[in-house]
Amino acid sequence: MIPLIAQAAQLHVGTMKAPRKDTPVLLQADEMIYDSEGKTVSAVGHVEIVDDGRTLLAERVDYDQAKDQVTASGHVSITDARGNVAFADHVVLTDHLRDGALSGFGALIGKTGRLAARKAERVNGTTVIAHHSAYSPCKICNQPGQRTPLWQVKAERVVYDQNKHKVRFKSATIDVAGVPVAWVPSFSVSDPTVRYASGLLTPEVGNSTKIGYFIRLPVYVAISSSQDMTVAPMFSTSGGDVLEMEYRARWNDSGLWFQGSGAYNPDGGLAGSPGAQTYGHIFGSGRFKLSDHWRSGFDVQATSNNAYMRFYDISFLDRLVNDVFLEATPGRSRFAVTSYYFQGLRSTDITARIPFVLPKLEFSYIPTQKVAGGSFRFDLNGVAIGRDNQRNDQRITGELNWKKPFVMDNGQLWTLVTDARGDAYHFDTPVAGPARTTDATLERGTAYVALDWRWPFVANGSSPGHSYILQPIAQVIAQPYGGNPRGLRIEDSQAFEFDDNNVFSFNQVPGYDLIESGPRANVGAMAEALFPGGKVEAQVGQTYRLKRDPLFAAFSGNSGTSSDLVGSFSVKFPHLDITDRWDVDRGNGTVRRHEVYVTGSYARSSLQVSYVNLPPQVTALGLPSREEVNVQADLNVWRNWQVFAAAQRDLSNSQFLNTEYGLGYEDECLAISLAYRRKYTSDLILGVPPSTSVILRFSLKTGDTAIQPFSLFPRDVFALTHP
Repeated sequence: MIPLIAQAAQLHVGTMKAPRKDTPVLLQADEMIYDSEGKTVSAVGHVEIVDDGRTLLAERVDYDQAKDQVTASGHVSITDARGNVAFADHVVLTDHLRDGALSGFGALIGKTGRLAARKAERVNGTTVIAHHSAYSPCKICNQPGQRTPLWQVKAERVVYDQNKHKVRFKSATIDVAGVPVAWVPSFSVSDPTVRYASGLLTPEVGNSTKIGYFIRLPVYVAISSSQDMTVAPMFSTSGGDVLEMEYRARWNDSGLWFQGSGAYNPDGGLAGSPGAQTYGHIFGSGRFKLSDHWRSGFDVQATSNNAYMRFYDISFLDRLVNDVFLEATPGRSRFAVTSYYFQGLRSTDITARIPFVLPKLEFSYIPTQKVAGGSFRFDLNGVAIGRDNQRNDQRITGELNWKKPFVMDNGQLWTLVTDARGDAYHFDTPVAGPARTTDATLERGTAYVALDWRWPFVANGSSPGHSYILQPIAQVIAQPYGGNPRGLRIEDSQAFEFDDNNVFSFNQVPGYDLIESGPRANVGAMAEALFPGGKVEAQVGQTYRLKRDPLFAAFSGNSGTSSDLVGSFSVKFPHLDITDRWDVDRGNGTVRRHEVYVTGSYARSSLQVSYVNLPPQVTALGLPSREEVNVQADLNVWRNWQVFAAAQRDLSNSQFLNTEYGLGYEDECLAISLAYRRKYTSDLILGVPPSTSVILRFSLKTGDTAIQPFSLFPRDVFALTHP
């Protein structure tokens, strides 16, 4: 092989002028043939030319100095500075290998993209125009008989813009598994190097007993490298039209997210209102960093109709929460002020009874240094609660907490805890007459001293990485009786549930309004087995009192001098996660509450099973007993084919609540699924009946990246891309 530097052979090669004077052109070949009269240079055998990041390989290259033209033939390949590779049988190039005509053309785009054509032209070094071509982003198997891409686009004319990373087709036919499935006059995709690109996302087509036949066409819009949005119109035969929009933005340590929709239904019928109806909803959140320690934010959830989102399967929430907050976290301390507004969507909700919070105050001071050898904490919490019926409450709470651990020589851990708190309440009560409201105040103070004892025993297994831990636990709390005075309004302590999460808490009641009182003890144990690939954990506990606490009279699991026995058991491994939580009646040994959650996965298959058996909640929440089982399975039956099924059944009433079954196929190029969905529940007051839906989803993927939509727009309506 004879390597030549063009700068040293300008007389013969005429040198293709480099973009910069200090950039040499490298030419290598087995043989060089010079024609001084014809002013041509020919390189023969294993020819390689490198010019400003572009590389040309061929069996023969002829350079015409007069025309400034390079002609290459025989297994020609051209690699540009981006790494894209083009192949051809015969090539005529000009302008430093940038432009030219190619016959028998083929190109590799990114890692998986392939473009082939009978002939093509390269323009301005960045655009390829191909004729009678085929394109596919799919990986092609090297096995005999499996070299046809799963889907490809055949077109009379293709324009590949390397700067915009767009591949455009004219008079295009889409083939799936070699079968033509669609023809469009203009079709475009982002090349496989693009991570975000505007275009049409996976469409949905189906039929529902609520809205009839429908089609949903989501369009992804890439606004910038830190902003994007999705617009999804849906058209139906019986449920009107819906337009959904979602906007996302991130900058530095801040961000915004909004999701909203509007619908027009000429048939109406929701909430018992006949005639044409218009609905809408908005969800969103924002987080804004103000300084190293300060940030603010908001969350919004609102809808114009209580049944709207359930009717169109947008959301199944029955409580909407709106808030705005300001927060500071200097060191280990925290300050926050938050306001809340709630919207109830149940048919039994009464708006005048739903509170709003203006505002809620939280302050926690935790010094970095120890105080008297222990950990000190001061908490200040306040809230102002209002309602449309003028029942308003205000509360301020201050609490001091100090704890100090003691580790004995034999491994015992003793922790001394002291706590003191005071509360002040102000109540406004609506009454008849000119005054309209009456004022009342209430003060409360309490304190306790607690001793927490734990003695962990650790043993190493016979195999490396195996160890076992057994830890008995006992807590004794000394506190006076009578912490909940008469006339106290309960706002934030109604959702009480005695279980393994709070059995070892010094105050087992949530919120600030209600507190435990009187001497008591929490006794139990924890066990843990550690393995190289996971662990097994178990916990059991029970509470004892010297006499009954009137606070727990309505809570059957904790109403006597001894509570129910509560505990949990869990298995956590990479492909298996099991959690079992239970409550055993202290009197007769029956299981009062039982919850089991199982998650398993293997390769592309997964299974999720949950069983819930809850006793009736006889507090102000008014929730009945509940026994349900929920199963969701995704089984990979053969290669890329999967079947999926989900079912939720009410065991108490022996009826299904929701079911879904389907079949799907997905690989790196194609995703398609067909699902049957049945919802058995209804709310006749709001106008939401049971429904059955059949949904078809179809997606042609254009790469292995995060978002890769395809576009059916004849013009470049959404041209911004983000490689």
